[in-house]
Amino acid sequence: MKKILFGILIVLISQIAMAQTVYDFTVKDPKGADVALSQYKGKVLLIVNTATRCGFTPQYEELEALYEKYRDKGFEILDFPCNQFGNQAPESIEEIQSFCSLNFGTQFPQFAKIDVNGANEIPLYTFLKKQKGFAGFDMNHKLGKRLDDMFSKADPNYKENPDIKWNFTKFLIDKEGNVVKRFEPTSGGADIEKELCTILGI
Repeated sequence: MKKILFGILIVLISQIAMAQTVYDFTVKDPKGADVALSQYKGKVLLIVNTATRCGFTPQYEELEALYEKYRDKGFEILDFPCNQFGNQAPESIEEIQSFCSLNFGTQFPQFAKIDVNGANEIPLYTFLKKQKGFAGFDMNHKLGKRLDDMFSKADPNYKENPDIKWNFTKFLIDKEGNVVKRFEPTSGGADIEKELCTILGI
């Protein structure tokens, strides 16, 4: 059994090492079916780990506004619920979908719940973190100083670690599948829109 698990681990590491863009990865939809990210070739993507009971959860509204404004111009948001931060996404994927639809009217694709850090993180997130490390919290945001204090107490050098720090960390992907920018949870729709328009060429 250990040899089999080791073999699987080696394969996953090899896939990540060979990966050049996000199009090289496959993820799971809410029902567990494979989704090849290559189907999004030619579109600008925003990949985000989300939670339903977080101080940043209202960002769903900002994300949906961006999606409705730019989806016809080649923009997609890929939503990955994650329960690794403060146990703030404890519901089933079906309950999460219902919550997002009823409270924020979200229409962008939502995928199966995942881990973004640690032994069970999906290969896509290993790749994303390798491409763009921690970008720093916005200290002008009401939660910026609180998050910085919390992480600094646990690890004074936390900023050097590329791990995802909290819910609603976002990665902006260009039309060729390259990771061009990482936005921490304290960056909202206005910050993203500026970069998005540049990549979309509008």
